[in-house]
Amino acid sequence: MALTNRVSADGSLHAVAARGTMMGNRGGRLHDPETRTLGRARWRSRAWICCVLAFRGRQRKVMGPGYTELFFLDEVTALAAGHRPCFECRRTDALRYRAAWQRAQGLPSPPSAPEMDRQLHDQRIRERTCLSLRDLETLPDGAMARLGETILTRREGRWLAWSFTGYRPAEPDALACPPGSPAELLTPPASVAVLAAGYAPLWHDSADSPDRS
Repeated sequence: MALTNRVSADGSLHAVAARGTMMGNRGGRLHDPETRTLGRARWRSRAWICCVLAFRGRQRKVMGPGYTELFFLDEVTALAAGHRPCFECRRTDALRYRAAWQRAQGLPSPPSAPEMDRQLHDQRIRERTCLSLRDLETLPDGAMARLGETILTRREGRWLAWSFTGYRPAEPDALACPPGSPAELLTPPASVAVLAAGYAPLWHDSADSPDRS
């Protein structure tokens, strides 16, 4: 039986059999290690991180006695869900993310991880931003929004529809905003700004060949 540890682009957790390409955590244990089921909490700290699947040969029992391992389709999904690169297992990417954050916000010095976590968490718990179709067109590649039942992102001019198993080309009518139903921005605005400032996230292979997903 699939464990409830797969992260949707909107940050919610689901039991999905298909594996992701990245893992992460939200600062601690969210599950009961005896039953390997989630409790009510969805985070233990503001530090929501995105990690690689393998690091220095470490072995873990998933949903064992330690923190709750969460899994993402790719980094684009993790950013949309409110996570950031880990400074231990993904230090090079974390430094690139931090440098783009500094550029985006015009800061005189690089922000600390807790400073970024504080701002991201404030945005995660805030009501999501609504976007018009015009606003949607201005999002940088890798930012995600939900329009109706479809989660969308763009890569190199192509609109893609997200799922737990990969990306597919968005249907032509997927970008039509029904009256009174604007798109919801999923990626926190701080990470949208990081993407706009040049941070290149890791994509699932299906984003290169979306017809295969």
